[in-house]
Amino acid sequence: MPETSDSPDRKIIHIDMDAFFASVEQRDNPQLRGKPVAVGGSAQRGVVAAASYEARQFGVRSAMPSVTAARRCPSLVFVPPRFDVYREVSSQIRQIFSRHSDLVEPLSLDEAYLDVTLDKQGLGSAVRVAQMIRLAIREETGLTASAGVSYNKFLAKIASDQNKPDGICVIRPHEGADFVASLPVRRFYGVGPKTAERMGQLGIQLGSDLRSRDMMFLREHFGKSADYLYHAARGVDQRPVRPNRIRKSVGCERTYSEDLLEEPALREALERIVDTAWQRIESNRVTGRTVTLKVKYADFRQITRARSSDPYITRKNQFRAMAASLLEQLLPVPQGVRLLGLTLSGLAGPESPRIAEPAPPRANPQRAFDF
Repeated sequence: MPETSDSPDRKIIHIDMDAFFASVEQRDNPQLRGKPVAVGGSAQRGVVAAASYEARQFGVRSAMPSVTAARRCPSLVFVPPRFDVYREVSSQIRQIFSRHSDLVEPLSLDEAYLDVTLDKQGLGSAVRVAQMIRLAIREETGLTASAGVSYNKFLAKIASDQNKPDGICVIRPHEGADFVASLPVRRFYGVGPKTAERMGQLGIQLGSDLRSRDMMFLREHFGKSADYLYHAARGVDQRPVRPNRIRKSVGCERTYSEDLLEEPALREALERIVDTAWQRIESNRVTGRTVTLKVKYADFRQITRARSSDPYITRKNQFRAMAASLLEQLLPVPQGVRLLGLTLSGLAGPESPRIAEPAPPRANPQRAFDF
């Protein structure tokens, strides 16, 4: 088998919901349909959590400061996030996934990998499975999803973005290396703006440029990422779909429309975060040892403070007391606070089991190429 080919034994699908948070808001509020919508923030402050495709036409993107988004799109409609609703819809979507495979690896509320090498309905075609999943999502949630189908996770994830929104892209085993060769390195998963800039300075613009560099060169310039880049540039990715990814932390954070200056207001805000975070901790049925408080000040300076406990934190009162103690260390706050967050880490429980083994080889391997 040539080095530019991955083992074709796997059939991997990456499903990515289209503008998930914003699409849910447009689905539930007909007045928002067809309009540029930003979830999170306001015209005065905050950060965009998600943007509808109508807003993206103006250059509005997630993680963009709201004031910048409002400047780019004066007609932008800001709506507050409803994470409970998004989680409920995400649960519906995962139930659809479970009809086709037991090997589902969620990456977030709106995207997941599925290994359908041994699809539960016996269709034998990953493309057909992806089509059925997208149809079921549309019929049961009123939302659209894009899908990437390939023989490994790296290519499946890239493919799901290829024909967005509401599209599907298939990269077969004999197509992977050539597809990657023509791909801008900025689209490689894990290659951010700074890394892409550094690559550009080294004359690396496309996957073919990256593939022409040997391992020694890559290790010299990219350190620990060299192995991943070397294989990705050849369309190779041996990572299995892991249905039981280990959760590292559980918590929540809030950005406030007005800076919190007074101690009573800060304590009240923290109490609400404790309530929400603990609800998530209980729903995930985990315990943990470390509480971390995240604070972003009005000048955007950000700090974290953490405290650990032995044994595990099993009661809300413990969690609340540790959070309050961490906040006390930072009082008073003359600059004001624009964001507070709490997480519990060092977890144990159902969300941190041993990682499941990858799927066994197919009983009929010649059908593995039947995408």
